[in-house]
Amino acid sequence: MIRTFFSLAIIIITQTIYSQHISWRGENSSGIFNESNLLKEWPEEGPQKLLSAEGIGAGWGSPISINDIIYVAGKKDSIDLLTAITLNGEILWQAAIGASWKNSFPDTRTTPTFDDDKLYALSGSGILACISAETGKHIWTKNVDSIYNTEWHNWGAAESPLIIGDLVITQPVGPVTAMVALNKFTGEEIWKTESIGGQRSYTTPVLYEYDSIKQIIGVTANDILAVDPENGEIIWIYKLSDKIAEIRNEKKQAYIFANSPIFKERRIYVSAGYDNISIMLELSEDGKSVSEKWIDRTLDNHHHGLVLIDGCIYGSNWYNNRLGNWVCMDWETGEVKWITQWDTKGVVVAADDMLYLYSEKEGRVGLVQPDKKEFKLISSFILEEGSGAHWAHPFIKDGKLFMRHGDALVVYDISGGK
Repeated sequence: MIRTFFSLAIIIITQTIYSQHISWRGENSSGIFNESNLLKEWPEEGPQKLLSAEGIGAGWGSPISINDIIYVAGKKDSIDLLTAITLNGEILWQAAIGASWKNSFPDTRTTPTFDDDKLYALSGSGILACISAETGKHIWTKNVDSIYNTEWHNWGAAESPLIIGDLVITQPVGPVTAMVALNKFTGEEIWKTESIGGQRSYTTPVLYEYDSIKQIIGVTANDILAVDPENGEIIWIYKLSDKIAEIRNEKKQAYIFANSPIFKERRIYVSAGYDNISIMLELSEDGKSVSEKWIDRTLDNHHHGLVLIDGCIYGSNWYNNRLGNWVCMDWETGEVKWITQWDTKGVVVAADDMLYLYSEKEGRVGLVQPDKKEFKLISSFILEEGSGAHWAHPFIKDGKLFMRHGDALVVYDISGGK
């Protein structure tokens, strides 16, 4: 009886460990991490450092962590690979995802998605791999961009796979399809959408859910589209590049979209950098169409993400590839609440009712209290390890802040808030 109970306990614990789902920028790529009891102020030199390690390869994808094992993708030679590393800095395994992007900005940009005991990641050339989180062994690999004849924009594939039930979703946009769903256990195609033309963007699709409506929202280099996760039917399309060309009074073209949509109730928000627009769409009650609620040109976010907290959108805008300011905008109306210069543009995520900023100029990490009246910086420090652009989005879990700068991985203890 004791042995049976012990065996059952082990099974329950194992199922609890491996039933978790962890993805880029927290739940559904929202930028918000479900954490509590975090520090509300940091020491002048920054939070306590738990790990500083190198050898993960060059890249801008985020690390993720489960049970104190960190998984992160990086480029070595011409291959994008996954590394599993402990908080003690011990590399448990490294496994190839697939060929890197060969042209401009070739460093790895995918963040692995953890689901049950497996990792899903997409190489810069569009190779999707399913890898055992425990051993690093390949379960299956599929060159989706080759199979579906993807049309790339300037920088290949920069996406983190979306898992819905038994499906893994990716967007090999081109003449064959705009989005496909594969069986997450085998890599077998379950469905593919019809083609809507255009090119791959640099966004991760999100699962939209409100009332009885469930849709996958994706962004190509031309359009926003909603797809039925049951069968791959395209429900609605918004011609985003048409709207930008109209506003800018120029010929329609493929644009650079690098931010996943964020949403609340029947509102869906997308922002594009390079002096483009941000747009708020409103979904119809039956979920079959969208209309424009408001359009803004202040918060043209580059590729650093946005968060929605207490009715306000927080993020940075684009002045040029080196400069930008921080912005707070009203979710309902698009009214700009404040614009502040702080170092320069950068990434924003949130946890425990605080904003975590990571500027791309010098790698300054800031702790900011959300406030619709003013920019309230509480603490900051500079991430000194690593090299290259400060573009990787921070990851927060179990009271720890995970930062990546090029080939360097740094972990901080941010637990202990009251």
